[in-house]
Amino acid sequence: MDRRGYQQYKQQSVGSMTPSELLLLLYDELVKRATMASIALEKEDYPTFEAAVDRCTDIVNYLDETLDRQYPISRDLSRMYDFFTYQLGRIKIGRNKAELERLRPMLADMRDAFHIAERNSSTGKGGQI
Repeated sequence: MDRRGYQQYKQQSVGSMTPSELLLLLYDELVKRATMASIALEKEDYPTFEAAVDRCTDIVNYLDETLDRQYPISRDLSRMYDFFTYQLGRIKIGRNKAELERLRPMLADMRDAFHIAERNSSTGKGGQI
């Protein structure tokens, strides 16, 4: 398989996404990596666990950095992202399965909320994300 062709395809598909679609893609990846971390921790595969948690932290930090601070909700989202980052650090250091399992549904709920907002805004039922 030609890897360059695949990379070009990926770049084109990401480049043609709307901001809402990119946001959902990031949240999907965040939830996926948190699930990978949980599975790796169960298997005591600590390098994979740590890599997955690090990727989650990177995604949350990116989401926080790209917030449009002109909207009041951005402050609340930033505080939530700070909480996620703090929890991910605790989870990684302590290899804390219970905290990870408590955090995963929160991440999924955020993804679902943004998905509903995106769907409502595309059908004219709500404001922008």
